Amino acid sequence: MTDATEGFCRDCFSPVPQGAERCPACRRPRLLFHPELHSLTVAHMDCDAFYAAVEKRDNPELRDKPLIIGGGTRGVVSTCCYIARIRGVRSAMPMFKALAACPEATVLKPDMRKYAAVARDVRALMRDLTPLVEPVSIDEAFLDLSGTERLHHASAAVSMARLAKRIEDEIGITVSVGLSHNKFLAKMASDLDKPRGFAVIGREETLSFLASKPVSMIWGVGKALETKLARDGITRIAQLQKMEENDLMARYGSMGRRLSRLSRGLDSRHVEPVHEAKSISAETTFM
Repeated sequence: MTDATEGFCRDCFSPVPQGAERCPACRRPRLLFHPELHSLTVAHMDCDAFYAAVEKRDNPELRDKPLIIGGGTRGVVSTCCYIARIRGVRSAMPMFKALAACPEATVLKPDMRKYAAVARDVRALMRDLTPLVEPVSIDEAFLDLSGTERLHHASAAVSMARLAKRIEDEIGITVSVGLSHNKFLAKMASDLDKPRGFAVIGREETLSFLASKPVSMIWGVGKALETKLARDGITRIAQLQKMEENDLMARYGSMGRRLSRLSRGLDSRHVEPVHEAKSISAETTFM
């Protein structure tokens, strides 16, 4: 059983005492600490700049160069590597604007069949860890690791770190992991430490963590609702936390209930495993 007070090394997975700056075993600095680290079991895993990462894996000459995936008939950026992002390139940006921001970038058209094959390889490794894998797009999925500690002789956090390293070693791309007590917060956590990151949002910190965030970070709040909330003077999640659910429902209908619950970090959705054939079918819609 894992000591609840210990952190661990994300490179060699050795336990690490609180306060350490490097792993005592491998001397590397990629350590993970959190008071609830070994009790949380819902994870979200997101492949970092997935299409670009696959292309860089297959063509090492592109490794240290800005790379844009896109073009074709749509003439927009599908995705880009982190080097290009630093230069100001963003997904869905018109290609002419992307090349104005980063004229030295290499541009490749997306190869969806190749990306789908890599995604299946990633999901196969996920399912080695738990059958409760719910893909939500070609490059991301939720995992529920409840009950796997005895099987893998490790907490969910350590198992997810091992999975991330296995994907990096065997498939050649990096991923970011979010770990929490529900899907909403796990997804939010996976965006906190990209790329090659691992972030944790615990139960005790949920309300305070969410309070300062913009309402746009709530799942389901698009531009139209964000604008409507802003007209009502609501721009931060803390403001929603102070409102009664009935008041929110009176103003925003059924969405008011979601605003009330998610602003407090309450999400009752389960990780729903998806059969591989269904995942493949979903991927072909991108091709």
